[in-house]
Amino acid sequence: MPAFILLAGFFAKGYETKGYLLNLAKKLLLPYLIFQLLYMLFYYWTGDEAWYNPLWEPYWSLWFLISLFCWHLLLIWYKKRSPVFGITLAFAIGLAIGYIDVIGHTLSVSRTFFFFPFFLIGYWLSNEQVMRLKSNAVKVASVAIMLSVAVILHVAPDFDVFWLLGSKSYSELGMGTFGIFARLLVYIGGAVMTVCVLSWVPTKQNALTYIGSRTLYVYLLHGFFVQFFRIKDVFSVGPLLDTGWFAGLSIVLLAILSALLVLVLSSKWMMGLWQPILEGKTTILRNEVKEWRTRTDQS
Repeated sequence: MPAFILLAGFFAKGYETKGYLLNLAKKLLLPYLIFQLLYMLFYYWTGDEAWYNPLWEPYWSLWFLISLFCWHLLLIWYKKRSPVFGITLAFAIGLAIGYIDVIGHTLSVSRTFFFFPFFLIGYWLSNEQVMRLKSNAVKVASVAIMLSVAVILHVAPDFDVFWLLGSKSYSELGMGTFGIFARLLVYIGGAVMTVCVLSWVPTKQNALTYIGSRTLYVYLLHGFFVQFFRIKDVFSVGPLLDTGWFAGLSIVLLAILSALLVLVLSSKWMMGLWQPILEGKTTILRNEVKEWRTRTDQS
């Protein structure tokens, strides 16, 4: 998520254009309301007793839509400050917010402040600074770091993954006094891993580049599949050495299924089906119909 959010900030450069916030509200808040209702119906259909969530309590991945809109609002103030001061202040607030127990899932307030420093860093990053991460030295170091992290996660004792999500206070995570130091480590780890990931992002277009412009569709739609698999307990995933060959097979199947889901959910026909809901437009459907008519007339 830090890397994903940093990229969202990087592409927020058009913030000052006329009507930007209004268009952003249509793009983020309207889909939020629609998908909040769809998730409610989905959980009711699957028999989940906790199927009802009020509008101010985002279902699962929908928190990102609210937070993304709020990050753009925060830019109104932060963009007038120096990058060093603003980023330092954002990290300080992100660390301090963990001491406030009443801030949690409601309107995604906790996550908004927890992840905002990465969004702000992305906003201030230039193309030249990003390209510096593409050096061979950084790439080699990133491979070593990512392999080391993988080994550490495998052999280290289990820890509460909510430290990575930023949705709970320190007291809820069992570290009321010293939680700030744990979150600081999470920030450092997130920043280092973000650099590792960005160093390997291709700089040239390829056959899959188009997916990058369709991530909102993938992000919003994949949740129904993930939650369905969880409810039906389709996969058994765990460390291969601890749970046997089936866990390893599940990991491979999940990787294949994830790739297929990305391809399907980012396809033009899927976008055409959901564009009226997500963007309030029917341009894709109209263009497809026009092309079909042209081919029919020519034949």
